[in-house]
Amino acid sequence: MSHTEEPDQDQPTLAPASPNTGNGFVLIVAATGLVGIAGYLITVWVPNLIGFGPYATFAVFWAFTFLVAAALTGIQQEITRGTQAREPGDHTRAGQAGTFALLAAIAVLVAVLGTAPLWQSAVFPEHGWALVIPLAVGAASYVPLAVLAGSLYGVGHWKALFALISIEGLLRLVLVILAAYLQPEAAVFAWAIAIPFPVAVLVVWPFARARIVGKTRLDVSLPQLTWNVSRTIVAATAMGLMISGFPLILQLTSPGQPEGLMGLVIATATLTRAPLIVVGMALQSFLIVFFRARAAHFWRTLLMLEAAVIAIGVVLAVAGYLLGPAVFAFAFPREEVPADWLIATFVLSSALVGALCISAPAVLSRNAHSAFSAGWIVAAATTVVCLLLPLGFIEKTVLALLVGPVMGVLVHAVYLAVVRKGEPARV
Repeated sequence: MSHTEEPDQDQPTLAPASPNTGNGFVLIVAATGLVGIAGYLITVWVPNLIGFGPYATFAVFWAFTFLVAAALTGIQQEITRGTQAREPGDHTRAGQAGTFALLAAIAVLVAVLGTAPLWQSAVFPEHGWALVIPLAVGAASYVPLAVLAGSLYGVGHWKALFALISIEGLLRLVLVILAAYLQPEAAVFAWAIAIPFPVAVLVVWPFARARIVGKTRLDVSLPQLTWNVSRTIVAATAMGLMISGFPLILQLTSPGQPEGLMGLVIATATLTRAPLIVVGMALQSFLIVFFRARAAHFWRTLLMLEAAVIAIGVVLAVAGYLLGPAVFAFAFPREEVPADWLIATFVLSSALVGALCISAPAVLSRNAHSAFSAGWIVAAATTVVCLLLPLGFIEKTVLALLVGPVMGVLVHAVYLAVVRKGEPARV
């Protein structure tokens, strides 16, 4: 996120909201854990109920939806950064966050529907507009969710955030499983994935508005907010491509692959990579604070964390090699079992993404926003390039998952190695 914008000089400089982060850390990690478990259950349950072939379509829609959502988390980051406590008698910029949410939601809706003719036949070749409509509605409704979440982070309303995160994820679990049992059609699944975004906002807003309306303001004007958000979205989009959007770019770069094989690879990659990646992404903000608090021991802290995540990854990869095929055979008794080496490689690739999830906040803690973004952008670009190589489907998938995050970590490492000691460099 950008920290380059200064508050208006004609307004008094306001102190940011000063939430107590102790309870917040526990509640946010707990909510993330609940949603992570819900996502894991969906990934195991749905292919068991409908098979790997139809699951491939489900997974691509899921990936596209959460790729867009991941990009739009740039809104949440900037709203969080810019939210300030409103001083008594200050009536400037009233309702600015709400205005931005409305305008941005309309812009996202128009962008998805307006560009759909260019990509819907490639992304949703069998279902087309039946999946485009719920995608557009889900993407647009994610904007007010991101603005509300950013405002709640800004004021430290941890209980409301816990409710917002939990309701969205758990409601999606219920709706998807109901769809799988009652009407397992692609369009029904699509609406089950999209509906929790607006519902979570509608449920939480009545209880959260008292902490926000009239008590907070943003530290930048609406045009500057829009410019800041455009920059935070770039890095967030690259993160999304690396993680939630991977099934989508796999589908786009590998047309013609058998549906069953595509579903098998997506399910295997999702299940084996989730534990380390979900934790790493959930702790991004915490790690920024963690590195800043240990600035005097920055390198030792960084190297110890990187060594720990790689060590954990190696242990899990060995376990995946030895036990993975048996676990998959038990979880998916009617489906093909992935090879032991493939499971181990996918697990190891999650450790490399975990390493990137450590190097990124380490760089950002030194106020190096461009270097922070560059690491994710290079990682995402490398992943896509690897998937476009003239190799076998499995080979290029493995290469992309391994080389992409390594290149991102390398960008961050080079930056950290060349900046001068002392005052953190601003890039």
